Amino acid sequence: MKEENCLRNELKAIRTRLGISQQDLAKAAGIARQTIGGIESELYAPSAMVALRLAKALGCSMEELFWLDGVDSVLEAAPATGMQPELSQRLTLAHIDGRWVAHPLQGDAAFRSEMIPADGVGTWKHADATMSVTLLDEPEALARTVVIAGCTPALSLWARSAERWFPGLRVQWMHANSMDALQRLSNGEVHMAGIHLYDQETGEYNAPFVRRILPDRATVLVNLGVWNEGFVVQAGNPKSLHSAADLTQEGVQLINREKGSGSRMLLESLIESVGVSTTRIAGYGNTLGSHQDIALEIAAGKADVGVSTESISITYGLGFVPLRKVRYDLVLMEEYLQHEPVKQLLSTLQHRWVRSQLSVLGGYDMSMSGDRTYIESQMQKMEMQKQK
Repeated sequence: MKEENCLRNELKAIRTRLGISQQDLAKAAGIARQTIGGIESELYAPSAMVALRLAKALGCSMEELFWLDGVDSVLEAAPATGMQPELSQRLTLAHIDGRWVAHPLQGDAAFRSEMIPADGVGTWKHADATMSVTLLDEPEALARTVVIAGCTPALSLWARSAERWFPGLRVQWMHANSMDALQRLSNGEVHMAGIHLYDQETGEYNAPFVRRILPDRATVLVNLGVWNEGFVVQAGNPKSLHSAADLTQEGVQLINREKGSGSRMLLESLIESVGVSTTRIAGYGNTLGSHQDIALEIAAGKADVGVSTESISITYGLGFVPLRKVRYDLVLMEEYLQHEPVKQLLSTLQHRWVRSQLSVLGGYDMSMSGDRTYIESQMQKMEMQKQK
C-alpha cells in the first residue's frame, strides 16, 4: 500500500529519457552514484542541495523531479462559459486579470487533434461564484498560460509555434466565433479574443464592436494578419457561383455559419447589398460552427457553397471565390500587455519563422502582423476632454 505524504521522484524516468547513466549523472551533479540509486529506489529523501544539483544537471525544475504524494494543492477559480454544474470535470486553468479561471475540457473543447492534458479536476456547484480545483500541475507552471478565444485554425498554429520558441509558455486556444470570443474577453475568461467583424455603418473592422462591448476598458487590437474571405465551393466551381445573387440559383445548396460569426456577418452584408431575400437561398438556415466544418460539408458534397477563408479552401482542396479582404485582430486589455507570457506570445509575431508558417497557409497577408491599435476607455476619453 502506497504511503501518504511520501516524497516521490521521477529521477530514473527523466535520466533514462535523456540517455544518461547513473554514473554520468552523479559526476555532473557532484554526488556519489550510490546516492542516485538510493533516491531512484526511494530509500531516502535527498537534501535540498542534492535536489538542486540534480535538477540543474538534468535541465529541469525541482518540482518536475520531486513531489509529495498524497498532498493536493487546491485553489479557487471562476467557472468559464460552458461549465456544467454538479459534475466533476477535467479543466484547463489560466490566471487572468487577478483571478484563476477554469475552462471545461468537455466535448470538442477537450481536443485539438489529440486530447488536451488537464491542469486540475473539480466540481462546480450551481450558483457558486468560484469552484475548488485539485491541481495536477504546479501553479507556477499554470500561471504561464495564455488563453485565446477565436475561430481561425491559424491560432492553433501560432500557439504551437510560440510554445516551441518559449519553453514553458502554454497557449490554450478556445474555439469561439468573433462575438462569442469578444464576450468571453469581457467576462474575464480569456486573455485575447480573435475577431474579424465588419461594421457596415463605419466601414471599419473590429474596433466599433470592441468599443460597444468593452466601453469601460482600455484595449488594444493586435493584427494577426489580413486574409481573403469569400465563397468556398467545390473544386473548379462547377456551379459558377461568384456573388450573393448566384446563391438563389436552382440546385445551389448553402451551408451557413452561426449567428455572431464574422463569416455570417459578411454573408449578410453581401446579401443585403444585392437585395436578395434569404428565403430564396436554399440552406440559409443550416448552420455549422467552424471554418473546418464548412469545408468538410462542401468536401463531402452535402453543400455547394459556404463563406470561409482562402486558406481553408486550400487545406481541403476546394475552390475559392474571393469577396473581401478581412482584418483578423487579437483584442486584449491594455494592462495584459505587461503580463510576461502575453508579452512572449505577442513577440513571436515578429519572428520570421512564425510569419512564414502563417504565410504558407495561403490567403494571408502578414505585412501588418503585430501592428497595434489602442482604443481608449470612456473614462479616458472624458479625462482628455476635461483637459482640453
